[in-house]
Order: sequence, then structure tokens, then C-alpha cells
Amino acid sequence: MSLYPLTFAPIYKSKIWGGNKFRTVLHKSDAPSELCGESWEISGLENDCSVVSNGDLAGNTLNELIDIYMDDLVGSKVLEKYDHEFPLLIKLLDVTDLLSLQVHPNDALAEKRHNSAGKTEMWYIVHAEDDADLTVGFNRPIDRDTFIEYVVTNRLTELFNVSKTQSGDAYFIPAGLVHGGGKGLLIAEIQQTSDITYRIFDWDRKDADGNARDLHIDMALDALDYSSKSDYRLAFHKTINEPSQVVKCEYFAVNRLEFNNVFDKDYSLLDSFVIYMCLNGEFLIQYDNMQFPVKKGQTILIPAILDKLQLIPTPQAEILEVYVP
Repeated sequence: MSLYPLTFAPIYKSKIWGGNKFRTVLHKSDAPSELCGESWEISGLENDCSVVSNGDLAGNTLNELIDIYMDDLVGSKVLEKYDHEFPLLIKLLDVTDLLSLQVHPNDALAEKRHNSAGKTEMWYIVHAEDDADLTVGFNRPIDRDTFIEYVVTNRLTELFNVSKTQSGDAYFIPAGLVHGGGKGLLIAEIQQTSDITYRIFDWDRKDADGNARDLHIDMALDALDYSSKSDYRLAFHKTINEPSQVVKCEYFAVNRLEFNNVFDKDYSLLDSFVIYMCLNGEFLIQYDNMQFPVKKGQTILIPAILDKLQLIPTPQAEILEVYVP
């Protein structure tokens, strides 16, 4: 059976800070109507593996497809490096209330503690309400002892860098960088395949049963990067009908493309699958005289073997293009 552009059933996650923007902004009619914080768009994690929702392969899991199609699906270099594990986890976040302040371990620490990859990620702000802000990094360089002192004296929030953010901003969040906060944000998240998070502050919030959520201060101490810089926003050009590189690291590359003209795509030298996240508008993917429509809020996986295709806006679209460099 031949491969084709693949869509997957979203895996929705209820969160204390979630809302209903998957329905109201991204038009995902199957999303829960309240406290829905995450939509896992593409996942290869064992207990949360994405299931194909379109075409002849509907009902198969992503990991089953990797076992069958191997480098035709992910690319030979990706298969060689990651074996049969899909290397990226693609999410959407609805941060309606304050997101807990958190940090993720790097590869070495995650392997030692959890037998897992670490978690480096990127956030793209799909939608931000007026006066939305975000916490990313420390507002000055500190050390481990200073961090502990502020934890003990309940002054931790004094250490964090809080900045205004708006739709179209993007942030690179390597393992070790503290981040969170904010409210009124809809975020596209591209990350390593890992679900390891150390929560360090949760705004003294209680769950529905009156219990505080667990914190992981002791585990975070060795994971944190205690340095600081003035601005954590990524600088990139936003021009129409011209791809803009948002970020490129060892784990993923992300480009933004806003277009109202037909785009010819040649991925023959990429040797990787490609993922499109449609943030606004609609477009068609055309290859071999077949067309696949993509709407706002959808995420689609282009197998590595489909290396030449066209993107046809109907009439305009804004997408993120993601692959393994």
C-alpha cells in the first residue's frame, strides 16, 4: 500500500490551566469544551501513540507504520539515528490560565534518570490575547544556592523573566531553560519525543479536590540552566510567499510559510519526513495528480518518500514546516 500525506486523530489532554480554544479558535469540533490544555497532534510515545485518521491506512498507529515502511516514512538518516522511534512530539497548547513554571532535563540527565530522551522544544504563539505575557528564563544570572534560598523564602517568582508576547512570536526552549506562566495563549509546540517535566512552581494552585499539584524541586536543581539573557524571543523575517527559518537545532528545524501563491516543494535532498501545522487559512497538498485538503488547526505528516509536491493556497495559508535536519 502506497504512502500518502497522513493525518492523525488528536490526543486531547485535560489540564487545570486549559480552556476551549481548540474549538473556538482552531475549529476542532471533537475537542472537549473546557479545561482542554493539550492536543497531541503527532506522537510516537508508547502509551499515547497517534492513530491515522485518513485514507487506506486509517486505524494504524504511527509506530506500526514505521515498522512497516521504515525509511520510506521517516527517511534513512532518521531511521539510522532514532531506529524505530519517531523523534518528534507535535502538540498544541491552550494556556487559558497560568501554566506552571517548569524545566525539562537534557538527554544525559533524562537517560540517567528515566531511560528517555531529554526535552528541547520550540514554542510558536498561534494566538495571544491582549496584554498576554510569558515567563522564559531567569531575569539575572543566579546559582543553585540562590535558587534554593528563594524557594525556601517563597520568593521564587522574583527570579523569573516575564515579557509581553503576541501572536507570531516564537521561543526556542532548550532543556534546562525555565518557562511557563502566561495566560490567554494558544501555542504550537515542537519538541523531542519525551514527556518529562519538572514542575517548580504552580502559583499555589489547588486541584478540584483541594490538593496542591506535586512539585519536583529536587529533580529540577540538576536540570536548570542558571544563566540569563535579555530576550528569549527568536528573530526571523515574516514575509509572504517566502519561507522564513524560525529555528534550527540538532533535533528539529522549523520554517514559517505564509503564502497566497502556489509553492513547489522539492524535498529530495532532505532525507526526512516533513510535518505541516496549519495555523491559519487553508491549502491543498498535491502530488501525483491527487489533492489533500488541509484546514486551520490540522497537522499533517508528509512521508519522506513523497519528496516532490505542490502547496496550493485556498486562497491563503500560514503554516509551520517541521523536519529533522
